[in-house]
Amino acid sequence: MSTDYKFQGWLGHDSSAADGNMKWESYEPKKWDETDVDIKITHTGICGSDLHTLRSGWKETLYPCCVGHEIVGHAVKVGSKAEGNIKVGDRVGVGAQSSSCLKPDCEQCSTSTENHCQIANINTYDDKYPDGSKSYGGYADYWRGPSHFVFKIPEAIKSEDAAPMLCGGVTLYSPLKRNGCGPGKKVGIIGIGGLGHFGILYAKALGADKVVAISRKPEKKDDALKLGADAYISTDADSDWATHNAQSLDLLISTVSSPNMPLESYLQLLRVHGTFIQVGAPEDRMPAFNAFALIAKGVKMGGSAIGSPAEIREMLELTAKKNVKPWINSRPLKEANQAVVDMGAGKARFRYVLVNEAHAK
Repeated sequence: MSTDYKFQGWLGHDSSAADGNMKWESYEPKKWDETDVDIKITHTGICGSDLHTLRSGWKETLYPCCVGHEIVGHAVKVGSKAEGNIKVGDRVGVGAQSSSCLKPDCEQCSTSTENHCQIANINTYDDKYPDGSKSYGGYADYWRGPSHFVFKIPEAIKSEDAAPMLCGGVTLYSPLKRNGCGPGKKVGIIGIGGLGHFGILYAKALGADKVVAISRKPEKKDDALKLGADAYISTDADSDWATHNAQSLDLLISTVSSPNMPLESYLQLLRVHGTFIQVGAPEDRMPAFNAFALIAKGVKMGGSAIGSPAEIREMLELTAKKNVKPWINSRPLKEANQAVVDMGAGKARFRYVLVNEAHAK
């Protein structure tokens, strides 16, 4: 198996990287383990997490950092102990998680909820493996990591479509599926952007009776309806939107990351025993709300983080079966700095995907 390739990519050295100041440089990947896979990257989605990390928004970043955790490419080296029947040449992908403890006595890892492992949950970038090696992401030529978190991509899904599903897609698919989205359910998706558009797509694919898109501005209504939403609520256009739509939804998924979101008003939309799930991650605290917003209707409130390997495989199977198509804008990898700036300016409709043109031929 050839290893005559270099690990190089776009590295951020300080918070100015989010302003388009990443540098193309070489770096040392994690130490090779026989459970690992090396991927020759063809496509990498740009996720909002990339911007938060580049600017040290959630916490201090371990610079230098190569972001990107929606990675698709081809396996070029496969360890002798690799899982998943992966072979050299297979088209594969990796999402936001690259490792967990995988111990048989771990409550999460032993029940296919590795994404919530509380012992050793390792991010695909800006993290450290148990041996001290740093994790580097997909704005690069190659990626190395544990095979347990590497997935074969079904033939029916294009690489540029598959990439953003591996974080953005499963971040919505997982809470929808786990909270009963399907026939007989009315579902609301708050925030119609990179995450929210996946919410509409997967809520429809799972068979919800009604999908309602919720956003501040009325301008996204046409896009939301084209994505498959049955109705649209503009919170700016209707000052009494919460009253007019009260007790109409069984499940609400919030993708917004503003600490000023009208949370208590969102909760009004839920029916008795409805469920509110937050997946957007503000850099500040969530807004306060009156406890009776939960108590009066027996409403449940929770959060969700990406998805497990089993859920990612399940999502990919559903995507192929239902022909789910994300709305993407492809950008050359060499333009990563400008793409990051444009992402921060909200120009993506609805996900940017970086194409490594040298490898995608």
